[in-house]
Amino acid sequence: MGLTGFFFVTLAALMGIRNFPTMGLVQWQLIAYSIAAIILYLIPVSLASAEMATGWPQTGGVYVWVKEAFGQRWGFTAVWLQWFQMTIGFIGVLTFVAATFAYAINPALSNNKLYEFLVIAAVWWIFTFLNFRGLKTYARISTVFVSIGVLIPAAILIIGGLWRIFSGTHPLQFTLHPAFSDLFPNLMDINNIALLITFVFLFIGVEMTAVHAKEIKDVGRNYPLGILLVGIVLTVVSVIGSIVVGLIIPASTLNLMAGIMQAFEAIFGLGIITTIIALMITIGAIGQASSWIVGPVRGILITAKDGNLPKILQKENENGMPVNMMILQAVIVTFWGAVYALLPGGVNSSFWILFALTTLVYIVMYLLMYASLIKLRYSKPDVPRIFKIPGGKTGVWLVGGWGFIAMAFLFIVALLPPSEISGSSLTSTEYVTFLLGGTILITIIPIIIHALRKPGWKPDLILQDED
Repeated sequence: MGLTGFFFVTLAALMGIRNFPTMGLVQWQLIAYSIAAIILYLIPVSLASAEMATGWPQTGGVYVWVKEAFGQRWGFTAVWLQWFQMTIGFIGVLTFVAATFAYAINPALSNNKLYEFLVIAAVWWIFTFLNFRGLKTYARISTVFVSIGVLIPAAILIIGGLWRIFSGTHPLQFTLHPAFSDLFPNLMDINNIALLITFVFLFIGVEMTAVHAKEIKDVGRNYPLGILLVGIVLTVVSVIGSIVVGLIIPASTLNLMAGIMQAFEAIFGLGIITTIIALMITIGAIGQASSWIVGPVRGILITAKDGNLPKILQKENENGMPVNMMILQAVIVTFWGAVYALLPGGVNSSFWILFALTTLVYIVMYLLMYASLIKLRYSKPDVPRIFKIPGGKTGVWLVGGWGFIAMAFLFIVALLPPSEISGSSLTSTEYVTFLLGGTILITIIPIIIHALRKPGWKPDLILQDED
């Protein structure tokens, strides 16, 4: 795979439009937030992932990396966190599906949490059962869905929005000619910094692209260059798209889930064009969600070979699909959908609380990943790595140390409720207690599972080999 191929594969995996409304809340400050996300997250995680993926290219990703550094318990914990945070993160995608589809039937439903819960449960369970069939063309269908529902609507939004803005026929929510001070957040108000995690999520999951590292020609040059180019394109598209949404829709009425459709409504009105776009985006979001149903499950099933999962969760059907694990995942996603619906406050505050919890859980995994990067340079220095962070151990400490410190900082930031998002009746203490308690509980579960594992959990083939 050359630079061009890697660029488009990575762009397709990370490109999205559903965070445009949240990013647009900070107006021109989103440029500074985007640059901060690149420095705090994208650069260190890309370099760390490339080194470990080319040193340990076997399937398993973060599980293999952390296991090699700190043992099986922490490897299982890392991949569990990577999987479990997705079961929470799916709620953001599915509520986006519900809010967008509402504009094709009844826009008022975009603020109805019961309707959104029903859509969450229906979409996830339907596509879980469809995936039982193991359709070989499903990946291609998902790719088409993403093209129809992400790339085309993003282009229409940006072009249509810019036309609307510069035509002078729509009132603007902030100036097109920002002063220098408008470009930077007020660091004296720590709550404003909480929205930084939204910009980090623009690139989140980039460590999964490292699985392609061993397939890339001249990986030492093309991997970091490809990530850099993807970062630039994602940043430019997201900045323009978010500015368009922020300029058109007042912050006081902006719905974080339906903000994209609010922008299309402002541009085209509630007519056939907006309905068609709503259906396109719904198809794209469902395609993204459906493509994630099996992937994360297969990631955690890799640990089964080491006996980390009960036999009942390792069961596969005649199509090679891990049905019991997929059902468990669907139950957990439904549970988080119910939590979203029952949380006090409106859709914006409920979305943000689960979004923050997703971030905290994922950050714990990244802390383990960065620690593994440093440890492996000392414990296994002779393992050949096609891509190696330059600068020797000093370079590894700079990248791994900076990444670790950045994640610790973002962990604290994620605990802060942003001032731009209101509507929750939770007090600050209740808010932090829910997030910290949830993160601790989710982190402890895999440690308990590992401690209680039985010899019979190992696949028979492995037991025979070890005997």
